Amino acid sequence: MISVEEALKIVLANQHETTVSEVPLLSSVGRILAENIYADRDFPPFNRVAMDGLAFCFDEVDLQKIAIENIQFAGEAQKTLQDISKGIEVMTGAILPLGCDTVLRYEDFNIQQDGKVKFACISIPNEEIKKGQNVHLQGSDRKAEEVLLQKGIKISPAEIAVMATVGKSIVKVQNTPKIALISTGDELVDIEETPLAYQIRTSNAYMLAAALQQIGVAATTFHLIDEEKVLYQKLKEIIESYDILLLSGGVSAGKKDFVPAILTDLGLEKLFHKVAQKPGKPMWFGKTKAGKIIFALPGNPVSTFLCFCKYVLPTLNSEIKHEEVILDKEIIFKPDLTYFVPVKTYFEAGKMMAKPFLGSGSADFANLTDCDGFVELPAEKQVFKAGEIFGFVRFR
Repeated sequence: MISVEEALKIVLANQHETTVSEVPLLSSVGRILAENIYADRDFPPFNRVAMDGLAFCFDEVDLQKIAIENIQFAGEAQKTLQDISKGIEVMTGAILPLGCDTVLRYEDFNIQQDGKVKFACISIPNEEIKKGQNVHLQGSDRKAEEVLLQKGIKISPAEIAVMATVGKSIVKVQNTPKIALISTGDELVDIEETPLAYQIRTSNAYMLAAALQQIGVAATTFHLIDEEKVLYQKLKEIIESYDILLLSGGVSAGKKDFVPAILTDLGLEKLFHKVAQKPGKPMWFGKTKAGKIIFALPGNPVSTFLCFCKYVLPTLNSEIKHEEVILDKEIIFKPDLTYFVPVKTYFEAGKMMAKPFLGSGSADFANLTDCDGFVELPAEKQVFKAGEIFGFVRFR
C-alpha cells in the first residue's frame, strides 16, 4: 500500500500519450491547445488612441485653447501634425498621428468655430492633463514573438480572440482520448429497470460520464457481471478499442473481486494497488505495453468519485489548481490513512471555510449533493482542529 502522494505522482508520470490534430479555429473551442501561440507583431502594433478626442504635442500647445487642423479615424493611414502648436481630432482605435503624444477626451473640451478655424477650448484645469494620457503605447501589452498562449491550456472564447488576432486560422489541438466507463457487479440493474429487493440501479457510470462531460470529454459506458470468463473476454475487447478505462467495483478483497487478477492475466503492468486513504483504499492503477491506461476504482460511489477527482481528473484537465480551505470544525481520525471528508465551502472574512459532512461512509453518495469537494486530511495527524488549513479537492 502506498501513500496518496506516491499514488498521484505515479499517475501523473504515466499519463496517456495524446495525439495531435489540426482543426479550424472555431472547431478548437473546448479543446486542449497543443502548440504555443506567438505574437506576430507588437501588441498593440502601433501607438493606439484610447479615447475619442484631441491629440496634440503636450509640450508645444496652449492647454487652454488648441486649434484643430485635421481628423484621424481608425483604419486610416497615420497622419502627421503639420503645426506642433495645433491638434488633430482622433477616434478610439486610430493610430496616433505623428507629432502627437497626448490625447484629451471630448468630455474635457468644447469645440468652437472662429471663421474657418476650429478650436478646442479646454474645460478642465491644466494639472489634470498628463503627458502621454489616453495613448496605448506600441508593444506595451506584448512584444512581437512573445508567447501569448501556452500549449496545454483549454481553449475558450478569450483564446479564440487572441488566435484570431494573430491570424491563426488552423490550430493544433490534443485529440480527446477514447474512454470506457465500466461498472461491475451482479447487484446492478439499468436505471430504467425496477430493482429487486437485493439489487440497486447503476449510478457510478452516469456520475463519471457526467463529470467527464463537464470538461468536454465523452465516454462509452459498459456493465459487466461478476463472472471471471465474461470479465476477462469483455475487458480484453474493451482494452483493444479504448485509450483509457475507468472501472468501478471488483477491486477489493471480496470473493467476486476478480478485476485485479484479470488485469494481470491480460498482461497489464500494475503500477499500484491500494492507497493509504479513506475512502478509496482498494484503488488499482496500471497500463498496457501500448500505453493504454486503466484506473480500477472501488465500487462504493463516494470512493469512486473521490478517486476520480483526485487521480483521474488531473490527467485529463490541465486547468486544475491546488486549493486550500480552513476547517470550521474539529475532526478526529485515528487510522494511519489520508482522510478525505466531503465538505461544503463558504466564505467568511474573505477566507474560504469548509464545513464537514461526515455522512454514513463511502456508500452515502446522496451526502455529496450538499458538498463542493473533499478536504484532504494528512495521514500523519489524528486531530484536525478548527481553523487549520488543509488541501481541497474540488468537484463543484
